[in-house]
Amino acid sequence: LFRQHWRTAINRAAEAMTLFAVMCALIWPTFHVGRVWAIYWTLPIPNQMAMWPQFKSPLLWDVFAVSSYFLVSLIFWYVGLVPDLATLRDRAKNFWRQRILAFFALGWTGSNRHWRNYEKAYLLLAGLATPLVLSVHSVVSFDFAVSVIPGWHTTIFPPYFVAGAIFSGFAMVVTLMVITREVYGLKNVITIDHLEKMNIIILVTGSIVGFAYITEFFMAWYSGVEYEQYAFLNRAFGPYAWAYWIMMTCNLITPQLFWSKRLRRSIPVMFALSIVVNIGMWFERFVITITSLHRDFLPSSWGYFSATWVDIGTLVGSFGLFFTLFLLFLRFVPMVAMAEVKGVMPQADPHYYDHGNGHAEGDGTPYIEPADPALAEAYRGAGADEGGDGAASP
Repeated sequence: LFRQHWRTAINRAAEAMTLFAVMCALIWPTFHVGRVWAIYWTLPIPNQMAMWPQFKSPLLWDVFAVSSYFLVSLIFWYVGLVPDLATLRDRAKNFWRQRILAFFALGWTGSNRHWRNYEKAYLLLAGLATPLVLSVHSVVSFDFAVSVIPGWHTTIFPPYFVAGAIFSGFAMVVTLMVITREVYGLKNVITIDHLEKMNIIILVTGSIVGFAYITEFFMAWYSGVEYEQYAFLNRAFGPYAWAYWIMMTCNLITPQLFWSKRLRRSIPVMFALSIVVNIGMWFERFVITITSLHRDFLPSSWGYFSATWVDIGTLVGSFGLFFTLFLLFLRFVPMVAMAEVKGVMPQADPHYYDHGNGHAEGDGTPYIEPADPALAEAYRGAGADEGGDGAASP
């Protein structure tokens, strides 16, 4: 939407991470409905029982928000892939690989009409995806905000969750892009400048998230509701204080190191801090969910959470699914948007001149490569030994 050229090196991988993360996220509500075989009851499908979902439930809002987000993100990612799939199709040597790529390339030829329609569709989908990014995380926050549980019932959750999603999302992109550029030799494509810009966004969104943490405590005190006050004091000084302070350290204090330009451009530092941020965001979810439930209105239901092998297995499995999908993406799909990167190269400028031998003509006229290969070779030879003394010109 903002025509930022630096996004071209990272947008393909970032969009892929979004899709894979949503796929992993679908695991949790699917298992937690209790009866997995009845999961389709959450969808408004006409049936002979005349049974409909509870449209007032935020869990149903989640179904619509997340499914819409996944669908639009998938289409947006796929539309951006079409020119690159056509490039792979034209270079494929294996028959079946070529046929599969031809199917997904949708007959792309790179004509002017194709590019015009592509740009319109891409811009339209970007316009749809932007409010969806804001709405889906707001709706997810409603799962907590519309309840009466102390620590959840607060209006700051929608912007707080949106900022947290951008914060953790960019941290994950930095983590994986640092590894990818090193393994695949993409340091000239995914540059330090790209990574620095992402670190600036991490700094800004981390500060917003930290402000939300402080605001929650202020509002609990300002409200005068003793249950709210107890919930937040219990977070900071109760049995789960260790989790709360890990969260505060990782999400509020650690990103402030990016105020330093030297640290912001240091690969080891940004890699370590991005991992720390992701750990902190996991603890944020842990703190929000567990600390508000383990001390509710009824002392008879108080307890201390202990993870079972099912909890640990599901967590480890979600990591495995995400990284498996990401590695398959790196193996079979162009990890960098080739067509978009070519579009921001100097050669894409219609006023660009290839100086060939590295300098302009004597009268200041830019050197233009002749169309005739023999003539071009003669020009290059003349430039390489203008003085005739066997020494190449500077």
